[in-house]
Amino acid sequence: MPDRSAAGLVPPHGGTLVDRVLRGDALCAARERVRHLPAVRLDPVRTADLECITTGVFSPLDGFMDRAQYDSVLEHMHLPDGLPWTLPVTLPVPVGLATTLRPGAEVALVGPEGRPLGLMQVREAFSYDPEREARRVFGTCDPAHPGVARLRRQPEVYLAGPVWLLERPPAPFPDLALDPAETRRIFAARGWRHVVGFQTRNPVHRAHEYIQKVALELVDGLFLNPLLGPTKDDDVPAALRVRCYRALLGRYYPEARVLLAAFPAAMRYAGPREAVFHAICRKNYGCSHFIVGRDHAGVGHFYGPHDSQRIFSEFDPHRLGLTPLFFDRAFWCRTCGGMASDRTCPHPEADRLILSGTRVREMLRAGVLPPPEFTRPEVARLLAEGMRTEAEALEPVAGGEEVPGGE
Repeated sequence: MPDRSAAGLVPPHGGTLVDRVLRGDALCAARERVRHLPAVRLDPVRTADLECITTGVFSPLDGFMDRAQYDSVLEHMHLPDGLPWTLPVTLPVPVGLATTLRPGAEVALVGPEGRPLGLMQVREAFSYDPEREARRVFGTCDPAHPGVARLRRQPEVYLAGPVWLLERPPAPFPDLALDPAETRRIFAARGWRHVVGFQTRNPVHRAHEYIQKVALELVDGLFLNPLLGPTKDDDVPAALRVRCYRALLGRYYPEARVLLAAFPAAMRYAGPREAVFHAICRKNYGCSHFIVGRDHAGVGHFYGPHDSQRIFSEFDPHRLGLTPLFFDRAFWCRTCGGMASDRTCPHPEADRLILSGTRVREMLRAGVLPPPEFTRPEVARLLAEGMRTEAEALEPVAGGEEVPGGE
């Protein structure tokens, strides 16, 4: 079992929860100073990263990675001090801007809408090889992979250094915007010592519900922590997913044993490496356990179904500091008459209700609700409503063109 802090919860990754949010006089001084500084405009991914670094979600990072950290993570999946860390957290900038900045200089970090969100003290600027990063992080250089495509579009130099937060990016769901310090206080107030985290970027269906409740038999509480940062255009919109989560939790889960909160990070679609990254982030929120299902953080056919589980064997459990819980594919078995998994069900595939995401979308667009054995009726109705809204947005407009939108 992981080491525990005096409050009974697992300590943050690296031992200390990072807090780089400016307050009081320091905030007033920084707001005055930032008006006269050169500006670095953040894209949505780095805006999310800034929030995660400064609020402790990415502890022990206190800024965007320098070359030594970046190289160590790419090649060894550890920070230079030996602490497990699997994904680069970097700030790409145009080479022309990088050449004007010297180590020690301050820059303003400006959000997509032009508002100063943070400060950065430049430690260094360094070039990188996108092909090398793609191979190490995503296991492929195929531009069909969304992470590779994003990497190829970004500027050619990384700017490194510690950061501070001046203003939070707008939170689409303020009641779900809980920082790690806040979730830890909530867990402690509820008397939770063993907490299992669940990552999702999709609505929760019966298979998810099944493995969450199996895990909940082992621990004090479930931390349902959907990723609400930037995702692919064809992923289910965050607002629709949140409505589904609320409908499900309000009727089918014990209220006192579940906490729903937003994970503000961007989705990387890095498969195995991102599974470990997601686990570390939930450790910072106070989780002692983390659910890893099939193809965690995968996309398309770039990763094997169990690659995101096998990768955990490459890390010292003590240094990782939380317990991964591995689950196989879950489904409704008509012969068993209930939810089961490949590990527990002896019946053939024909007896199992397994619907692909594509098939579910086809059903919803045709006005057919998936069966209750696949997803709860309340969730199915919300998804169907969302699909109708999407279909209306894609109806032909003048000139025969279609309004752009997701799948």
